[in-house]
Amino acid sequence: MSLGAIMGIDIGTTGCRAVVYRQDGVVIAGHSLEYPLYTPQAAYAEQDPEEIFQAVVEVTRAAAGQAQTSGQTINGVCFSAVMHSLIPVDASGYPLSRMLIWADSRSQQYTERLRADDASNEIYRKTGCPLHPMYPLSKVMWLKYERPDIFARTAKLIGIKEYIIYRLMGKYVLDKSLASATAIYNIHQQDWDDDLLHILGISAEILPEVKPTTYIEQGLKPEMATALGLDANIPFVLGASDGVLSTLGSGSVNAGQVTAMIGTSGAVRIVTDKPRSDEKRRTWCYNLTEDKWVLGGALSNGGIAFRWVKDKFADVEQRVAEKQGLDTYEILSRYAEQKPAGSDGLIMLPFFSGERAPYYNANTRGVLFGLNLNHGKRHLVRATMEGIIYRMFSILKSLEEISGKVTEIRAGGSFTRSPLWVQIMADVFGEVINVPGEPKGSAFGAAILGMYALGIISDIKEVNKFINIKKRYQPNMDNHERYQELYAIYERIYWNLQDEFTAIADIQRRWK
Repeated sequence: MSLGAIMGIDIGTTGCRAVVYRQDGVVIAGHSLEYPLYTPQAAYAEQDPEEIFQAVVEVTRAAAGQAQTSGQTINGVCFSAVMHSLIPVDASGYPLSRMLIWADSRSQQYTERLRADDASNEIYRKTGCPLHPMYPLSKVMWLKYERPDIFARTAKLIGIKEYIIYRLMGKYVLDKSLASATAIYNIHQQDWDDDLLHILGISAEILPEVKPTTYIEQGLKPEMATALGLDANIPFVLGASDGVLSTLGSGSVNAGQVTAMIGTSGAVRIVTDKPRSDEKRRTWCYNLTEDKWVLGGALSNGGIAFRWVKDKFADVEQRVAEKQGLDTYEILSRYAEQKPAGSDGLIMLPFFSGERAPYYNANTRGVLFGLNLNHGKRHLVRATMEGIIYRMFSILKSLEEISGKVTEIRAGGSFTRSPLWVQIMADVFGEVINVPGEPKGSAFGAAILGMYALGIISDIKEVNKFINIKKRYQPNMDNHERYQELYAIYERIYWNLQDEFTAIADIQRRWK
């Protein structure tokens, strides 16, 4: 007898995927697609909502078809979606501009206005969101003052998940998880904050209705049911953000368990039983379920920084990889392995897109420090990998100040494909790093949340029935000692360049 299945749809930054899981956690179908990112000028990061919608339709149809061919019944669908997106739409639901994504920092000047105001501490206390241009709070201000023609025609301010649900069902609904990642939502009152609405000069009606992450919606438009290959009345669980569902998907849902992941960006997260904030404003707090919240910090420059190295310095390696059927990143990882821990004193601050946690400074820029004539491409590759982990370590230290010493660290994301990179994390952290079996991630987290919402499991902690630890990376404490010396320099470089970061960011904006 078939166990039935749940589909998790993960709408990410660079692509989306639909994965169908049997109710025992086994993958039975899946499909993924990528879509473009548009960066027309410095600080801009945009995507086309329609391109993403069409990709979601295609991956859903493909995964549903595979599942049905194998004789599986899909009992429900649950969404995961990238955070901090903003789309102004008109009264007919048509996007009035491209979507501003989390990496878009054009609203920095409005973030600075808010930061200079006496109310900035109160904004963080209410929302759990440190002031940063990634948040829709700043993006809405930019739209209002820099694109007043578009703002005047805007009927709804939404994100990518709301756009997709509207296209599928004709309704604007938003889950508490994504709402808590807007910096407009009061995480204590669990509603749009009146004072912040007043600052923005908008009413709550222009924003979507907020529902629990386990809220179930039904009623696909007939043409959408046909396009997706699903029954029109299949339950759609609203779901949550990709960040918190990645944490759920890793199984790190017990006290003291931490998820450290690197994909395009990166994050370190821990689950808590109530909204919590940091008096130093280094961490955010986003909703997972009615009694679970995720405390953490995210960095903008994860895998995207490593990709920069590949794109700018590895033309030959990419051609070799194509001819030999290899992965270019695997070749670069081998390069890095040939150099010692600490890259012979070369330190990279990989802040190509500004930086988020733990200091939330969108003016930061990349820095390569300690160069000498002995350094070459292999040093640069390793220093970039190490620099990303240094920033992850700074977030971990912040979390430990707030929630206490961690008891377990689970690694996730595409960086786990590189054993060297995970070993660097173990060495920098000075902790054992556990890597779960088959990579689960946000799509699996969405499926688990869907099972919980539909009553298939009674507690999200049951996720660990489906997870095994594939590999444990033990720290090399000699390397850890070396990394601690370099990390201290890394931190001093950051703090000593505050004025220069601001100055160069200003020049780049003026010379764009």
